[in-house]
Amino acid sequence: MAGAAAEERRLATVVESWLGRPVLVIGDAMLDEWRFAESDRLCREAPAPVLTLRRRISAAGGAANTAVNVAALGGRAVLVAPVGADVAGDELHDCLDRAGVWDRTVAQPGRHTPVKRRMLAGNQILLREDSGDPDDALDTDGVDRLLTALECATEELRAASGGEAPTLVVCDYGLGALPAPVRAWLVAARDRYATIALDAHDLADWRGLAPTVVTPSFAEATRLLARAAARTDSHLHLDHPADPADGPSELSVGTSPGASGSPAAGAPPGTAAPPPGVPLDRPTGVTGEPTPGEDRVAMTGDGLSVTGTGVTVNARAGEGVDRAVLAESRLAELRAHTGADVVAVTLDTDGAVVGGADGTPRRSHSTPVPASHAVGAGDAYLAAMTLALAADAPLPTAAQLAQLAATITVSDTGTCVCRREDLLGALGVRGGDAGHPVLVAPGELSAIVEAQRGAGRSVVFTNGCFDVLHPGHVRYLEQARALGDLLVVAVNSDGSVRRLKGSDRPVNPVEDRVALLAALACVDHVVIFEEDSPAGLIEIVRPDVYVKGGDYPPEMVPEAPLVRRLGGQVRTLGYVPDRSTSAIIDRIRAHSQPTSDQPTSQGPGQVDSHARPAPVPGRSA
Repeated sequence: MAGAAAEERRLATVVESWLGRPVLVIGDAMLDEWRFAESDRLCREAPAPVLTLRRRISAAGGAANTAVNVAALGGRAVLVAPVGADVAGDELHDCLDRAGVWDRTVAQPGRHTPVKRRMLAGNQILLREDSGDPDDALDTDGVDRLLTALECATEELRAASGGEAPTLVVCDYGLGALPAPVRAWLVAARDRYATIALDAHDLADWRGLAPTVVTPSFAEATRLLARAAARTDSHLHLDHPADPADGPSELSVGTSPGASGSPAAGAPPGTAAPPPGVPLDRPTGVTGEPTPGEDRVAMTGDGLSVTGTGVTVNARAGEGVDRAVLAESRLAELRAHTGADVVAVTLDTDGAVVGGADGTPRRSHSTPVPASHAVGAGDAYLAAMTLALAADAPLPTAAQLAQLAATITVSDTGTCVCRREDLLGALGVRGGDAGHPVLVAPGELSAIVEAQRGAGRSVVFTNGCFDVLHPGHVRYLEQARALGDLLVVAVNSDGSVRRLKGSDRPVNPVEDRVALLAALACVDHVVIFEEDSPAGLIEIVRPDVYVKGGDYPPEMVPEAPLVRRLGGQVRTLGYVPDRSTSAIIDRIRAHSQPTSDQPTSQGPGQVDSHARPAPVPGRSA
């Protein structure tokens, strides 16, 4: 338990450290539209359901959703992307504004904003309609304005962060937002960005970027390896048909025709599998680039095959090997082909495989969910991975946080967004600041309170021994929390309790006392203090409201003059009758008194509870 709590706190510290980190996102922005309908009959004209529209939701998609996730996780996100001057573009602007993303998109008259419209009945996706033509390239003026926006956004972020180099995230989904001049600008400006993350359908287009991290899907990684193998064959005709116009992480995995039972798809019968990296002979006319409709990756006993190309990259993995093992075996090659420091191959419901310069593969797992729940989960993964690496987190930590961010977003139908408070909540952190664990050290209070006041929140402070937690305490703390936005509870150390209440107290050690307090939903932070008085902590916290328990007026509270001098107010809250720690301890001891027919002798290992001093009358928790 202690080890798990320490690990959660370590991860939460990383999330805290990336707060406000500047991130520039550029790429294919789109609008996700969800139409929820009901159906109770079939159409007379065709065997199709008749749908009654009940609800419609619009959300940022593609690069725009990556920017939304960066902002939701606590980064300072700026989006640069071409957007159509149309209704969908207006809705996308609204989505960005609501999410707190700095909208630096560039309107492109005559160009449509890409939209993915999904029609659902009973949370089942019945169809998806895509609009936005990838062949509708930006004209010269559009490219110039996009480069100007990119330059200005880079400098804007640098200025806003006190000269700190921003992080760059490139989202290239083949929808025309990143033509060759823009790619060339980004490669030339590589040194202007501290960390660069790349998510692209065609990773080969970005070899010169030398990104910090790439996050291909299993299909995209396989495609890159297949092309690399194909380009070593001088007999191949290398055309460059357009990639299928699809959004991020939506390539499906399956078995290509002819893959089963053969050494590799496209290989002549009886052909033995070649060594790793050496391509098979292929029929004339097969290309090393994706063909229209290519969207599947074949898994054979010997390697990987891309449907439509007939190219196999041999992994020498043997029969029955899963995608994770195959991906792990090719991480070094993927790093070499992309020039990336880190490669994270995402495996949708199977999690991810991550590799860095140390050559050690790291496996993370996810929980299988319906496909309609996982739309955009890759964007959450990319955002968290990028922020963690930008905050100099170790790779295992970054991979762990990225997988957690993707996993906790897939609980419902819709475009996935991971919020900072949800990620910290999954790490056991609660509270109005959502940036620190519940149990904090005295030295951490100043930063916590400063951040809260900067956000316009009020701070409530109380203190006590809380030796035996009971309903009176819970009601008291709930009432205290209702007086402000953040409740900080200071707890006397064991030595302090002994000095105040006698040598037989505390009944419970401070570790147990703070653990119970931290588990209460109304408590935001718990801090332990060694002194007999909380005056030192009060001066640090400068509470807006200081709360004490008791039926006496606030003027009788010893700390009242200090609190008022610091600008706060004092409130006293009455205890619940017959609910005090001393009364509970007295009842326990009364029940433990031996009767005349009970033996008083002690056996081995037994302790005489009567050896303790009697409780001092009038003392309470």
